[in-house]
Amino acid sequence: MTLAIIGGTGLTSLPGLEIDRREMVHTPFGEPSGPLTHGHLNDQRVIFLARHGYGHTIPPHGINYRANIWALHQTGATKVLAVAAVGGISPELGPGQLGAPDQIIDYTWGRANTFFDQDLERVTHVDFTHPYDARLRGRLLEAAERCGVAMVDGGCYGATQGPRLETAAEIRRLRNDGCDMVGMTGMPEAVLARELELPYASCAVVANWAAGINDDEPISMAAIEEILKTGMGNVRAVLGALINSL
Repeated sequence: MTLAIIGGTGLTSLPGLEIDRREMVHTPFGEPSGPLTHGHLNDQRVIFLARHGYGHTIPPHGINYRANIWALHQTGATKVLAVAAVGGISPELGPGQLGAPDQIIDYTWGRANTFFDQDLERVTHVDFTHPYDARLRGRLLEAAERCGVAMVDGGCYGATQGPRLETAAEIRRLRNDGCDMVGMTGMPEAVLARELELPYASCAVVANWAAGINDDEPISMAAIEEILKTGMGNVRAVLGALINSL
């Protein structure tokens, strides 16, 4: 078993990872966000990839999601845990809180969102009723409990286009649709993993209240960065416990 960790905003490296090598993988779908970092964390093999590039230079709509997922699969990843910064919509998902979503709604557009679109012998459909792998989600929640980090079990992730943040009216719409959190990278990452039969789960880190949820506090990029520092510290603790359990 080899766990792949995709790091989002605030997690462009993985402290404690004993690096064995870095590998640039060329895929039929172009280049991934950067070299894959192969190493060991707590004596377990891990593959790490920074979703936005190691200098955080690739915006959400510009990420080559197909190349990223394909590269991880081709180099031996058998499970994928995606770490992502989100805005909180539900009351229990305030800044700094961690969550393990169990549903997703896709509001993105124009992104290459399938491996099955060229040279097909037949049309391929995948079951996406439950977009996140239940077993990996369960392991993630158990890991959080073991290391004393609070993590909300479940919730619907609303995937928006970005790179701008949403309007208050858009967040009201997402809330009415049943979304508990909002982010910009959850799709098509999740469905591409499903197409390659890679178990996939997400550890969401709430960086701020979504637009209009807390009108007393305007969204501040500086405040988001500070919150992510603490939140990602908790993520690293959970990742360590998760890897030990696997």
